[in-house]
Amino acid sequence: MTAEVINGKELSQSLRNEMTEEVSQLKEQGITPHLTVILIGDDPASKSYIRGKEKASYETGISSELIELPSSTTEQELLSQIYDLNDDNNVHGILVQLPLPSHIHEQHIIEAIDPKKDVDGFHPVNIGRMMIGKDTFLPCTPHGIITMLKSRQISIEGKNAVIIGRSNIVGKPVGQLLLNENATVTYCHSKTKNLVDHTKNADILVAAVGRPNAIDDEFVKEGAAVIDVGINRLDDGSLTGDVDFDSVKEKASYITPVPRGVGPMTITMLLKNTIKAARGFHQ
Repeated sequence: MTAEVINGKELSQSLRNEMTEEVSQLKEQGITPHLTVILIGDDPASKSYIRGKEKASYETGISSELIELPSSTTEQELLSQIYDLNDDNNVHGILVQLPLPSHIHEQHIIEAIDPKKDVDGFHPVNIGRMMIGKDTFLPCTPHGIITMLKSRQISIEGKNAVIIGRSNIVGKPVGQLLLNENATVTYCHSKTKNLVDHTKNADILVAAVGRPNAIDDEFVKEGAAVIDVGINRLDDGSLTGDVDFDSVKEKASYITPVPRGVGPMTITMLLKNTIKAARGFHQ
């Protein structure tokens, strides 16, 4: 068997075409969805990611603003900026690019954003609503993963799903979203013993470990759907995922590539949340 590749770039483009029409309809009603992104410091990876967000926003007709602040910005100064944006009715979505400098408490910043403008889906109010299956802003990467699975009619209900990684950004929420779809979910992490014993039972395997090519075909059940969240830059400058694509694609039924996999879907779900906020989603 050779796995069918789920191309996130192609799926994203299809979804963004639909969003462009949706934004056009909102503009006819006098509403222009607006996203404000705050970047602290000059991390190259963050800047590259933000450029992708700006380009995607422009293509779909969403108004986008970038506020760049120096790495010396204090936590109070950043909080003051967020409070101003919370009070600005022309701003529908607020995103503070992570990671933040070590002197700024990340959770304080996340919790300062108005939950109705939290298009990243990280505020405890939105996480709590996700946990109990209520309509809310879903975290972008996990939402993108579920969308990718559904785009190929991959059955989730009743299936064994294994998540390798337990971050608050990807691992935990994607497991909860799979549980909300009635999968049986197992979380694995750095303290898990005999990892392969768990992954070999996975009908759906999500790898978010941050180590290049860490998951090869020995970890994968025949016919599994494998989602690779990892983005790792090798010494030669090329990008690779957490999954050894060449070996796993001969065993899986579906697989996502790196690049052109989960990454574009993350940005697309951010745009989706911004449009949802502009529509006046109230919790």
